[in-house]
Amino acid sequence: MSKKKESGTEEAVLTYLTKNNRPYSAVDIFTNLHKEFGKTAVQKSLENLATQGKIKEKLYGKQKVYAPLQDHFGDFNENEIKTLDDQINKLQAKLKILQETYKSNESDLRKLNNSLTTEEATEKLAELVKKIEGYEKRLTKIKSAENHVTPKEKDAIYKNHKTAVTLWRKRKRMCTDIINSILEGYPKPKKQLIEDVGLETDEEYGAVLPKA
Repeated sequence: MSKKKESGTEEAVLTYLTKNNRPYSAVDIFTNLHKEFGKTAVQKSLENLATQGKIKEKLYGKQKVYAPLQDHFGDFNENEIKTLDDQINKLQAKLKILQETYKSNESDLRKLNNSLTTEEATEKLAELVKKIEGYEKRLTKIKSAENHVTPKEKDAIYKNHKTAVTLWRKRKRMCTDIINSILEGYPKPKKQLIEDVGLETDEEYGAVLPKA
């Protein structure tokens, strides 16, 4: 590498370190300079700058890290630092308020997006009114009907239903017992026996015996 090119690399590396004022490895600087200079050239420039006392070199494990000298940045004014801290605190407080306001506005917007528009609400109301009118007509018709079932008639219906179900269950059990008796000496399956005698079953017609 020529002296001029080497000097240019050192100048670029030193400028970068001073501008950012934080420690970097040779690989970091090589990458952050967009690979404008070779990795070997960057490493050599850092070593030269450290030897010249223009930057600091520290070893962390197996990796070398380089940082600018802090005396280049002058003395710090405590009052200025305090003023900056106060400004930062005020800005952070303001940021917090803005974030809370944004969050609240976002929540309100979400609610508005999920709510019905005036047109949708009007349509929904009309639909509900129509349903209510239909229910009221049905209720009026039921109340005005003259063929209501009396309690006595209702009891008679329940009694007849219970008697019919009892007879159904009894006859079904008798039929099942007879079929099982025949099957003891019948050479074919139960299904075939039912077909042979032309027996009609509840299952065939989808009839279900009510529970007791």
